[in-house]
Amino acid sequence: MPYLALLIAIVTETIGTTALQASQQFTRLGPSLIVIVSYCASFFFMSIALKYMSVGIVYAFWSGLGIICIAAIGWVVFGQRLDGPALAGLGLIIAGIVVIQLFSSSAHH
Repeated sequence: MPYLALLIAIVTETIGTTALQASQQFTRLGPSLIVIVSYCASFFFMSIALKYMSVGIVYAFWSGLGIICIAAIGWVVFGQRLDGPALAGLGLIIAGIVVIQLFSSSAHH
């Protein structure tokens, strides 16, 4: 259950951040409303995950996977280029998440 809540929090945060780009600095109503609703949903589901997991681990997964998702969306949807150092950094984020999940007892509360 906590991982499902965390996954929903990540997905809704990703939706909100994508809509933030589309809102054009909150000048477009539809995307702006999506930002607000998505971030509220994200924090709600993150709070559920926090009942079962430590805040540092939840935030590491939420922010790290959110960064990966947003970078991919930025590349595919908005045509934003990712150079070698950006890809290396994203790879390090993924490696950090894998290390936490596989080897840290902190990930399993």
